[in-house]
Amino acid sequence: MNVKLAPIIWLGDSRDIIRSGPVKAKQSAGEELFRLQIGSEPLHWRVMKSVGRGVREIKISEGGQYRVFYVTRRKEGFVVLHACEKKTQRTGKTDIEQCKQRLKMI
Repeated sequence: MNVKLAPIIWLGDSRDIIRSGPVKAKQSAGEELFRLQIGSEPLHWRVMKSVGRGVREIKISEGGQYRVFYVTRRKEGFVVLHACEKKTQRTGKTDIEQCKQRLKMI
């Protein structure tokens, strides 16, 4: 079976943040992003209206709480705006602002 994967475009240090996390968190992030690439939905996600139109957040709960913010499918692929480790219940204001700034870039 030959499946064409949609490209993932990484902004800023989001890829490095995911890579620096625990092994299980990296695996979970990879699985969720792979689901996007093959045209499916991630298992654990929500819409992030507070960031902007078309932005979603993938929730990862492996060895801590991690989030990957991305823009839904564009013709060039998926754009990962930001990734972070959550230390509190709410997503940090600096993380939201970082996403908004990167969303403006695209």
